Amino acid sequence: MKRSIGIATLGLALLTITATAQDMMRHVDLSSPDMVSAEMTRAEVEAALAAATTVAPADFTGKRLSGLDLSGLNLSGAIFRAARLNKTRLAGARLDRAILDQAWLLEADLTGASLKGANLFASQMPRARLDGADLSGSRIAADLTGASLVGASIADANLGADMRNQSMGLMRAILKSANLERLNARGADLSRVDLEFAALKGSDLTGASLKGAQLGGADLTGITVIDTDFDGADLDSARLIAPIGLDRAKNFDKAKNRDRLIKQ
Repeated sequence: MKRSIGIATLGLALLTITATAQDMMRHVDLSSPDMVSAEMTRAEVEAALAAATTVAPADFTGKRLSGLDLSGLNLSGAIFRAARLNKTRLAGARLDRAILDQAWLLEADLTGASLKGANLFASQMPRARLDGADLSGSRIAADLTGASLVGASIADANLGADMRNQSMGLMRAILKSANLERLNARGADLSRVDLEFAALKGSDLTGASLKGAQLGGADLTGITVIDTDFDGADLDSARLIAPIGLDRAKNFDKAKNRDRLIKQ
């Protein structure tokens, strides 16, 4: 009963705090057992996966799985809604089409993981490691502050704000101070995404939307921007050195603070 009440309380907190711009961490005790412990072993997770079916996928909603080594597992289609996976090792795991809405993945290791078509809505992922991960086609409205996505793919992924549904506040990806070097963001929706002070050296943003994105202080050295839409993007103090295809970018003349770009 006590644990049920705890989960219900956390769920209420998640919903309430989501409505205040994805700032959940200051309302939750990150050192509590709920956030740092695991109630299942890897073997038990594997058993749940083995028992799952297409109709009834493995469901880890609200489970405490922090610190486990789940690397290499096939977790495709599994449900991790509001689960705690802080510092969990998921390197090389398959999480295609997985539901990770409101999940906690603080400092989780998803190096080389596959998250194609996954849902990460209001997920908390500061300082997570996703180097080489494939998030193509995913819906990502997560807090990835300080995360590392070196060489990762978010091709055709939706990280932008849905302006038709703002009942929960401005929900979009937050990639502030993230390492996004050599990121494949071809065709990605990055509209209104927070990319302040992010490192995007050598990234490919061909056909991506940066409408209304915050790029203040970001390092855009050597990025490819063919058909990239800059309408309303804020470029205050961003480093735009040796861009590829800038003459073919869309609405660059409509970007904000172009006069404050660092070009050399």
